[in-house]
Parts: sequence; structure tokens; C-alpha cells
Amino acid sequence: MLKLRLLTVAVVLPLFLAAMFLLPGAWWQLALVAPLLVAGHEWAKLARFSRAGAASFLFLLALGVALVWLTAVRGAAGRGYGAFITHAIYFFSVAFWLVIAPCWLWLKLAVRNRFVLGAAGVAVLLPLWLALAQLQANPLLLLFLFGVVWIADTAAYFFGKTLGRRKLAPAISPGKTWEGVGGAFAAVTVYALVLYLGQFIGHDLQFLIAAFFGMTVFSILGDLFESWLKRGAGVKDSGTILPGHGGMLDRIDGVMSALPLAALIFI
Repeated sequence: MLKLRLLTVAVVLPLFLAAMFLLPGAWWQLALVAPLLVAGHEWAKLARFSRAGAASFLFLLALGVALVWLTAVRGAAGRGYGAFITHAIYFFSVAFWLVIAPCWLWLKLAVRNRFVLGAAGVAVLLPLWLALAQLQANPLLLLFLFGVVWIADTAAYFFGKTLGRRKLAPAISPGKTWEGVGGAFAAVTVYALVLYLGQFIGHDLQFLIAAFFGMTVFSILGDLFESWLKRGAGVKDSGTILPGHGGMLDRIDGVMSALPLAALIFI
């Protein structure tokens, strides 16, 4: 299994980074649609949509991307309504992850309403596409922001494995611990210090630590939320498209919650 996971990373990660650094903005934005629809398809399966319901959800998601691209991305520089739409989407995303998702998890809601699940899917995936589309204007910054989520997730895993005693949310994701959360915060603090000392990002240290802490909290919420959806659907992975890793949602669960917040902070 480990060899398969490493092989998948060795193939997918270079392709992803090459696209992020080398593709012109419009082509990058178009390329993002395919993985977004894959994630949308997995969301529809976790929500137990019918075939027609899944097709309708994917159509609405693609339509949302097209509308956001036309109004907030393509040629929107200098247009007040483009900036307004962008910030409205990001603020709504932050509100979802600060209020709706925590209440959903705290109350352990077993939501079966297809409309609610579809609206939640759009609220999660559409801001992610927009954040990726806009942050790619500075691909090095986008890579550093991905690094926050990757480092937090990796540190949480290893600290949880070695020191974990107190469960974070045993009814949702039994493997996560408070010690892992502490390790994640410690690791992103060091990461912020390295970026600050290396002058890779032009912000003061306190700002970077606060921003990275916020992203870490949101990434944990995204991870827990996707775990709860999978638990409700009775599956271990959201899909099988990434051998050894599971589905697309399994790989972007922390990113889909953290990057819209990062875009709101850094753009």
C-alpha cells in the first residue's frame, strides 16, 4: 500500500505542480474543472444522489464555475462587481466553515435532504475552484499555502501516532487526537518562521502565524466534515481515482476548507 501511495504521488504531484507553474491563467482555470467535477461526483455519491440527481448537481456546479469565471475572474480586474462577487463567495465560505460545518459536526446531523447536501457541496467546492483560480497568479505563494495544509496534516498524523492519547472527535474520525492538533500547530509555526526568515512571503511573523493557524483550524474542520459525510454514507474512502489514497475528496478535504480563507487573507 505504501509503495502504491508513493507511486501515485510521484506521478500526480509533478503534473499538478507543472500545471500550476507553467499553464497560463485561463488554461489553469479550465484544467481545474476536471478534478472539480470528479470531486463533485464523489460528493454526489456520498450524498446518495440518484443518477439524475448527480447529473443535476454536476451541471449546477459547472454552471456555477462558468458564472463565477465570467463575473469574477475573466477580465474582472478593476471592475467593482468582480471584487464584490469574489469577496462575497469567500466570506460565505468562511461563514460555512466557521458556523455551519461546526454545528453540523457538533450536533452529528445525519442530513438526508438532497437539496441541503447539494447546496453544501456547491458551497464547499465552488469557493475552492475560485481560490485556486485566483491564487495561481502567484504560483509560489499558492505552493506555500498548500504547504500549510500538507505540513499540518502530516504533523498531525505523526504526532497523533506517537503521542496521541485524547481523541479529538471519536464519533467522527477515531484516529484524530488533540496531541495531533497540537503537533500541527507547532509544525506550521516553524513553517511560518522559516518563510519569514527566508523572506519568501512579505508579511510579518505574527501575521503569518495567525493566518497559518486559521488555515490549520479550517483544514481540520474540512477533514472532519468529509469524514462525517463518509461515515454517513458507510464508506471508508470517497472514491478510488487515486490509487492508495482513495478519492479526490480524500486528498482535498483540508484544502477545500483552508484555501478560500487563504485567498481572502492573501489576495
